Amino acid sequence: MGIGTILVERGLITEPELDEAIREQKRTGERLDHVLVRLGHVAQDAVLEAIGRQLDMEIVDLAEMEVDDETLRTLPSRLVFKQLCVPISRTETTLQIATCDPFELSAFDELRLLTGLGVELVLADERDLRKFIRSHYGVAGDTLDALATEDPAEAEHILDASGGELDADEEASVIKLVNDLLLEAIRERATDIHIEPYEEELTIRYRIDGVLSEAGVPASVNRFRNAIVSRLKIMAGLNIAEKRKPQDGRITLRHKGREFDLRVSIIPMIAGEGVVLRVLDNSVAKLGLDDLGMPKPIMERWDTVITRPHGILLVTGPTGSGKSTTLYASLNRIVSEAVKAVTIEDPVEYHVEGVNQIQVNTATDMTFAAGLRAILRHDPDIIMIGEIRDLETAEAAVQASLTGHLVFSTLHTNDAAGATTRLLDMGIEPFLVASSVEAILAQRLVRRVCESCGRRREMTAAELPEGLEPPSDGMVVEAPGCRECRRTGFRGRVGAFELLRLTDSIRDLVVNRADATRIRKVATAEGELDLLRDAAWDLVRAGITTPAEAMRVVRI
Repeated sequence: MGIGTILVERGLITEPELDEAIREQKRTGERLDHVLVRLGHVAQDAVLEAIGRQLDMEIVDLAEMEVDDETLRTLPSRLVFKQLCVPISRTETTLQIATCDPFELSAFDELRLLTGLGVELVLADERDLRKFIRSHYGVAGDTLDALATEDPAEAEHILDASGGELDADEEASVIKLVNDLLLEAIRERATDIHIEPYEEELTIRYRIDGVLSEAGVPASVNRFRNAIVSRLKIMAGLNIAEKRKPQDGRITLRHKGREFDLRVSIIPMIAGEGVVLRVLDNSVAKLGLDDLGMPKPIMERWDTVITRPHGILLVTGPTGSGKSTTLYASLNRIVSEAVKAVTIEDPVEYHVEGVNQIQVNTATDMTFAAGLRAILRHDPDIIMIGEIRDLETAEAAVQASLTGHLVFSTLHTNDAAGATTRLLDMGIEPFLVASSVEAILAQRLVRRVCESCGRRREMTAAELPEGLEPPSDGMVVEAPGCRECRRTGFRGRVGAFELLRLTDSIRDLVVNRADATRIRKVATAEGELDLLRDAAWDLVRAGITTPAEAMRVVRI
């Protein structure tokens, strides 16, 4: 009996839902239960419980289980990864194996022949199973085992330069190793992959929800550091022989129907070449402002300024705070057949339908400023500049806004009020800043408490920042961590925003070169500035994040 039939008989899904999932399965090639969970027809835990009852199998919690090394070595890592199963206990005659797919009976016959032991199957959640395997065998542990018998010097001579659909069954071991690392990052929702060479080891870390964590790769990966970098260079179309200069490239890949762009940066370091890959999910380009979590009062005011005919609108914040995503969402909101929008970016992160996008190329003198001057001859209504970095770009942006164009851009400042003083520091005349800048949006990304394990508790007096109101019921949220959030207590992020619209009085302050503190004070008094600290604390009061997380991201 198939898993779909089991779920229908137990009333967990309907026949139409099963038919829809089967059609989707044929398209993507996923397991049927994975498709049903992804479509939202059934919960993963419910699937596991239904299989366990139908087959009369015990369900174990691998997250709470300790297994000795001798038992783990009973099965070679290649089989553990291939069959997605792990040995958890053994006697003289029986090996107990945890699996998430008990229907592949031929695979377990192979294990009986290999070990000479009877096999007793128990069920485990697939997410726990994958994490258990990563923790005890390492990410790509099976591939590294295979490579350990080869000459690592030979692994550098990789001829396959394809960078498209990732195929876990690719024959070349080094190619599979790199693919495993990339796929694991995508599965874990990583935004960045850091490959860092040290004297005696190679460290691989993923940035997930803004925080770096170890990828869990076996120490033996250090032997293949050069082969990994060579493979990434080939995928990004870079020069394999060049190891003395920084190089930048791009990899495009597809996984389960989704397309990802990986921006590759390689820098020579003392112990080898360091690599950072920024993972860009192209579906982000289709996000609207409603998807960003922007509070309604700020949304309404931002909606007003982005429909103005001219002026400069700035989004500020540190690297990785979601500035580009906000700009793309704003463009999606206002671009239409009646509007021409042109962007100049370094690099172009996402491709937006209906928008003309230009890539900065310093080798051909296509800088932000040069591109901006050229853009003005293309009769645009809206211009987006990836970042205002210098005086020349700032002057070009000001001139574009004063000649009747709406200009979007980003700026690296800590808050909204500091943006005007930053432009003055660059060398822009105060009256030009005052007359061109219409609004400044500052933002940060705060981690959400995991919905699966989050719970409410009473707030302590020490957790209440000075000048802020406690939650109305005196309760805040926290999360101990679970399989859904990788035991971190957080899953996903939400924006905290502060919006400053320039009124006549604030423009006067800018003309008189007032500092950010003075501008912030006047704007707050006029009701034209909602502070970041207030926005972050509102997320605490709403039970979306914890006091500690809000204080980590925003100085409260």
